Amino acid sequence: MTQETTLAAATTASATEKRFHNGGLAVVAALAAHGVDMIFGIPGTHNLEFYRHLPDFGIRAITPRHEQGAGYGADGYFLVSGKPGVVITTSGPGLTNVITAAATAYAESRPMLILSPGVPIGLERADIGMLHETKDSSGALSHLLVSSRRTRTAEGAAQAVADAFALFASERPGPVHIEVPLDVLEGQWWGAVPAPQAPRRPVLDMDMVATAAEALAGSRTPLIVAGGGARRAAAEVRALAEALDAPVVTTANGKGILDEDHPLSLGANVRFPAIQRASAEADVLLVLGSELADSDLWGGRIGTDGDSAADGAEAGAGSTAAQTVIRCDIDPDQLNKNLRGNIHAFADCTDFLTALLEHEALHGAGERHGQNRSTALTEAYQADFDFASTNVHLHEVITAAAGADVIIAGDSSQITYDGTVHALTAHTPDQLLYMPGFATLGYGIPAAIGAKLAAPPRPVVCVVGDGAAMFSIQEIVTAVELRLPIPFVIVDNGGYAEIEHQMEDRDMDPYAVRLHRPDFAALGESMGARGVTISADAIDTELAEAIRTTLAGDRPAVIRVTLPGA
Repeated sequence: MTQETTLAAATTASATEKRFHNGGLAVVAALAAHGVDMIFGIPGTHNLEFYRHLPDFGIRAITPRHEQGAGYGADGYFLVSGKPGVVITTSGPGLTNVITAAATAYAESRPMLILSPGVPIGLERADIGMLHETKDSSGALSHLLVSSRRTRTAEGAAQAVADAFALFASERPGPVHIEVPLDVLEGQWWGAVPAPQAPRRPVLDMDMVATAAEALAGSRTPLIVAGGGARRAAAEVRALAEALDAPVVTTANGKGILDEDHPLSLGANVRFPAIQRASAEADVLLVLGSELADSDLWGGRIGTDGDSAADGAEAGAGSTAAQTVIRCDIDPDQLNKNLRGNIHAFADCTDFLTALLEHEALHGAGERHGQNRSTALTEAYQADFDFASTNVHLHEVITAAAGADVIIAGDSSQITYDGTVHALTAHTPDQLLYMPGFATLGYGIPAAIGAKLAAPPRPVVCVVGDGAAMFSIQEIVTAVELRLPIPFVIVDNGGYAEIEHQMEDRDMDPYAVRLHRPDFAALGESMGARGVTISADAIDTELAEAIRTTLAGDRPAVIRVTLPGA
């Protein structure tokens, strides 16, 4: 049934049915009008009028076992589908449970819409002991997310949905919360469904485009740094890199924007000193959709951070005097963040790069030996990282077994930031599901579920540490219920090994970091998944077989890989 026929049928319904033509219908109809076909959440006493209308619009409801899993699942769904993830929670604890996932989306600049019921109008801060009563849910979330809006009418709630999607398409994306008071959610609504709004992107300054094009055309050693804000501009990034013969390095959130098999790709290796030195030596540095955060740079920096010859000289030997920094971002507040820009492109990366590529200054810009520079830099950063480690080899085995288009969901685990980020050869910008900025635990398992739901034919593998797995292990049941053939690879090193190493670096005896773990394989089997335990020296044979078997089946597997000393 289409949205139009659903609403028409409600208009001619019986008196009993007409009471369901309510605020819940207004919100769900607005979701459908904006292309939503899947939501993540857990039904609860106060949100049932949202759930009542989902089947009528063909919107699938995914029920995780914890609202934090709903948020991470919605994020994984977005990263693969490109469509904003939608989460429905109940009031009180349902909403507070999703806050960490929503804060993750804020830190990583990813769209997420969270819908929740709230206390009836007039009972704000009443403190009368209502079920799930909170002091000021919307006010609390307004300080953590892009926005939180408490509506007062069903029409206002529907419009808030439309406004959220307009924001996602027009500005730096992030999580938005809409609170619908219970009396509005359950009260009658006979309004119209707001139509999707056209994106309101910044208007390009063509004089700025010309200045940027001329700077790039005159460069001899350009370098492109691409972040998560350039994910939708992969084709344009490649075209510009080839036109300029310029190497491209990405952040973790930008991984795969340029196929990492491309001769100009330096991978998601912006953290390595060799790359950072090269960024200081570049005469023109083009930064696309990145804040150049320390979570990516690991204490280092990109560029000379100088506007003059003197500043360039102070950056150290080999740096380029009067380096020109071009920064493009849809958020103007990002254009000087962590590195001052000389040329500011307040624009969507796709729009800016398209205009650059059309500028005559870039035509026939000449040979810059970019592939030779890329090859030399790739050799140089090999000294910055152990590419012969078990963490790297494990990913080689997974890719060989799952295929080159595999999607890998990670976590704030050593196996991810010292493994997947650098070991996975990504060909598209949707192959790494990760959150380097907020660096939370519990992300990987539900994110993998969201990714598989977004692209059922694609191979999806989750690779996390044993500590991270315990934050969201219950979501294995969700994958079993949905019959998703996801291999959940849990690399067991005995607890919080990274924190243990930090303690040792501070001359502390390890304390509270060596943890008791369950038999992960048996736990997976108890949930209905397959369970496999593999030692590190059997990765080549047993892990590859377990990955292939799981991907060919109709249920997930929990694959525990034990490291020496675990």
